[in-house]
This record gives sequence, structure tokens and C-alpha cells, in this order.
Amino acid sequence: MEPLDPKENPGPKALTLALSEAEIKDRFAAMLDPWSGYVGVNNHMGSRFTADTQHMTTIMTMVKARGLLWLDSKTAGNSVGPSLARAMGVAMVERDVFIDNVQSEDEIDQELARAEQVALQRGTAIAIGHPHDVTLESLRIWMTTLPAKGISLAPISEIYRRQATATQQRAER
Repeated sequence: MEPLDPKENPGPKALTLALSEAEIKDRFAAMLDPWSGYVGVNNHMGSRFTADTQHMTTIMTMVKARGLLWLDSKTAGNSVGPSLARAMGVAMVERDVFIDNVQSEDEIDQELARAEQVALQRGTAIAIGHPHDVTLESLRIWMTTLPAKGISLAPISEIYRRQATATQQRAER
């Protein structure tokens, strides 16, 4: 999705504000139709796009029609994704920690420790990153430490289920 910084390249088939609703629908379908087995989608970059209610309504309509989950990467604080998803009844979760804004082993390890803290405090945490070599190596090592800490990795669908259940229980109190 279109980033705020026009110097950033989101890729050749990015969803941008210059596209019509029909073009967005065509690109969205073209990106998803060749694949199967996925449960949701999220924005890569997208700080400009996810702040636009009209364009994000088009996205949320398609996400809902496909029965998918929306993971908001929270690339900017003004994303309308979460509020639109809630208003439209779209399953939705939000990223808690971005692990490799800085591509160094020490920084990634600090962010992974932060993800652990969030998970232990709230019961779930969603951490995202990129497939950079340093990120993948840090993750490989980190994953071996999780059982001793009482932490398990889980699919995003399970994280959604747990968060939705917790929200429902709070509402019933």
C-alpha cells in the first residue's frame, strides 16, 4: 500500500490513492487469487493509504467478503483500518511490536524481548518484521528460548480468537 514518503517504493502493484475503486478491486483480487490457505491480509507500508477512509472502506469490504482477517501493521498512528474493521464487522488484529525497524541483532533482540513482555502481560502479542538475514537469524535463535519462558508461537487466527474472546468477556462484565 502507498507509503507516506513518495521516495519509498511499495512495489509495482501497490494500492495507491490514485487508483479507482475498480482498479483497487482488480489489484486486490490479482494479488490474492493465485494463493490459497491464507486467513488474512495486512498492509505492507501503507501509511498514506491506510489513513484514507474511502480507499480503506473498499479494502475492508473485500476483506469481509472473502471472510478474511485484517492485520493492521500500524505503519502510522492515523490508520483507519482498525476502526473501519470494527464498524464493518471485519475480524481484525493490530501489530504490537515491529521487530526490525533497525536491522541490527541487538535492536531486534530488544524488540523480541518487548514482544515477550507484551505477551506475558496481555496473553498475546503480535510482532512483525521483514525477512532480512539478520531478522531471520535472530528469530531462529529466539524461538529456541520460548518454551523455557512459557511462551508459544501461534497462528494469527488463534491470536484473533483469544483477543476476541477476551474483549467479549470484558464486555459481559
